[in-house]
Amino acid sequence: MPCPFYNKPRYLLLTLGLISKRTISTAAVPRFTTPVTRRGSLVPPDAVEEEALPHYNAKDFFPVQPGRIFRGKYETITKLGYGGGSTVWLARELNLTRSSSQRQPSGSDPYVVLKFCTSDYINQEAAQHELRIGERLGNANSLHAGAPLVLAVLDSFEVTGPNGTHNCLVFEPMRETMSLFQSRLKQKRLTLDLLQNYLVCMLNALDYIHSECRVIHADLSLQNILVNFEGGSVLEEFVQAQAKNPMVRKQRDGYSTYQSHNQFGPLQPRLGPIVPVIADFGHAHWIADAEPKINPIQPDSYRAPEVILGTGWSYSADIWNLGVLLWNMLEGREVDLFSNIHSSDGKYLAQNHLARMIALLGPPPKELLQRELEMRRWNFSPAVTNDDQTLCHKAHQYYKGPFFDNEGTFLHLDLIPDLNLEDTITALEGDEKRGFMDFVVNNMLCWLPEQRKTAKELLKHPWLKDARLPW
Repeated sequence: MPCPFYNKPRYLLLTLGLISKRTISTAAVPRFTTPVTRRGSLVPPDAVEEEALPHYNAKDFFPVQPGRIFRGKYETITKLGYGGGSTVWLARELNLTRSSSQRQPSGSDPYVVLKFCTSDYINQEAAQHELRIGERLGNANSLHAGAPLVLAVLDSFEVTGPNGTHNCLVFEPMRETMSLFQSRLKQKRLTLDLLQNYLVCMLNALDYIHSECRVIHADLSLQNILVNFEGGSVLEEFVQAQAKNPMVRKQRDGYSTYQSHNQFGPLQPRLGPIVPVIADFGHAHWIADAEPKINPIQPDSYRAPEVILGTGWSYSADIWNLGVLLWNMLEGREVDLFSNIHSSDGKYLAQNHLARMIALLGPPPKELLQRELEMRRWNFSPAVTNDDQTLCHKAHQYYKGPFFDNEGTFLHLDLIPDLNLEDTITALEGDEKRGFMDFVVNNMLCWLPEQRKTAKELLKHPWLKDARLPW
């Protein structure tokens, strides 16, 4: 089955860190003797991995094979996953000559991950976006405490295939998503101590992204936060096992498709710390001018009120996003603070989302609603198509508002459920619950963006005084 980390139909691993500005076009040289086809290989018409994706076209994908050398130094070992715009492979870096400052903190040297992007126009544009964001992030302060807690791009290059040019990005290998890691825990959720320590990691990462790089992530989720390998031996054992258990390969019409190998075995925390790393910057933005940003961002469940209302968003939207995400970490992966916000056919219902915000957090301040009225003169640039396939120029069109009248009265009072915010937390009691609620509700889940604390300010909050980075 697809690996949750590597198999994302939009963008897989997206850039953060130092990117090489040099790109080359090179032919890959075969150099591998281990058998790559297991007995019982799949045969047509069975679809294998990316073949089952909507609008799949084999010609768009670069024909990666095990044992091929790229850029004269990356030898592919096994496929880790796929998505609508790429395949992802584990590779060995030959003749490793990195300085001590470039060594991978997880101990995964000499292995890297290669993301081969498809050659179609849309995904070429996505790859270029990754590179532009990465260049901004890569020129920031590498001494910042949060810098090791973001997924860095180690290298990038171009490779020419039979049907066009493909961008390839090079990353440090990661073990798995936070979602998968959390599923391994005894109660499928983080303990309070672990949550606080992981929150210190994520806030340091966000402070680096916001204050040093001027970038907004805009897409935080359990799928976009990864955990590192607890020790290099875990990955080494996985690599050694590939020779005994090669990938299944399917051949059809001159193209080969491989079955991914991405199971790294049980956790071994005795080998070293397992820490969260923020990844996937495919939907990231940077603040380049003074004009307010109002275009739609964020996953539905984590969308901040200023995004829905079109009042302009900035770094504080990430703080709201992380605050809501803490419920998934503390209560369980499937427990959303804002639930029942989709129709039976999966469409996002912004009025339901706002109704639940009102039920749990109280009504929005008049100042925010006045701001919404004033901001209606601003248009998306460019216009954006919503889930009804309507081309929209304004936020209230996109999210199917307006939601408040000119007096500030919510237009969907019948949708406001009878809920109590404290009842949404069942994993904590007493002082522990009160401490958590004070930290999140009063500092992260504020209606007015300017009332939310920054990542740097949150790190100084007394609730986190006993939490530490793992180094």
